[in-house]
Amino acid sequence: MTTEIDWGPIRALGQRVIERGEPLELTDEVRALLQRSAEEVALAPEDAQNALRSIPTATTLLGEIRRRIREGSAQLGAATLRAYDLRDDGDLDSACRQMEEVLAVEVVPLYREHAEAMLREMTQLKSVASSGQVDPKLSDRAQAPILLHRVQQGHPLELNEGMRAFLRRSASDAGMSEAETEEALAIPERAGTLLGQIMQRLRDASDRLESAMYRMTELQDAGDVEGARQQIRDWLAVEVVPRFRRAAEEQLTYLDSLPPAP
Repeated sequence: MTTEIDWGPIRALGQRVIERGEPLELTDEVRALLQRSAEEVALAPEDAQNALRSIPTATTLLGEIRRRIREGSAQLGAATLRAYDLRDDGDLDSACRQMEEVLAVEVVPLYREHAEAMLREMTQLKSVASSGQVDPKLSDRAQAPILLHRVQQGHPLELNEGMRAFLRRSASDAGMSEAETEEALAIPERAGTLLGQIMQRLRDASDRLESAMYRMTELQDAGDVEGARQQIRDWLAVEVVPRFRRAAEEQLTYLDSLPPAP
């Protein structure tokens, strides 16, 4: 789709009318919102126009729009997580099937676009898995587990300039020092070990993020904002991966912005 989609207004309308039971008022603005949103979730324009002739049918239309947005998002999100896990395990065929199953039932164009893009990426990653060569059109993060899986299957990395550049970028992303990286790259046989260390650092950082965010949320919900802050400080004290450190710093800034408890 060429235009940017903002479902905030239709979600807010659905919350007021369907969840809170407020009456639907068919103003010109609401009619335009329902008509536009109906098209965005692949409802026929004539069906939407017919539904807008009365409050009950317009309310039903709102419910169907809301259902397609919510169910499509949940389905795509779950399939994406499964596909990423399968990709990281080196099972690209099963990762592709996750997106194919979404495309077999999904009608919302935006969600179909996301699924199609991910299917293309997984298909391109099959070439990386087959050749062992880095594809400059794909993200380093997507290719790293594929190349590591090859190493674990007994296929050493070909340490050409493209691979060296890839490993340097990935090592930097994982917070490894330049000296440590260059020492590993000086010995071709250590390239696979370096990639394994990079992936382990990223996995450990992801686990720390998940654990810290879970504890932070629990403490914040219990009203212990200072305890929540301390969780993030503890996380920052040990985190070495730059992008995860930035995430921790952003969370700490958010917590510091909260008003003091009464």
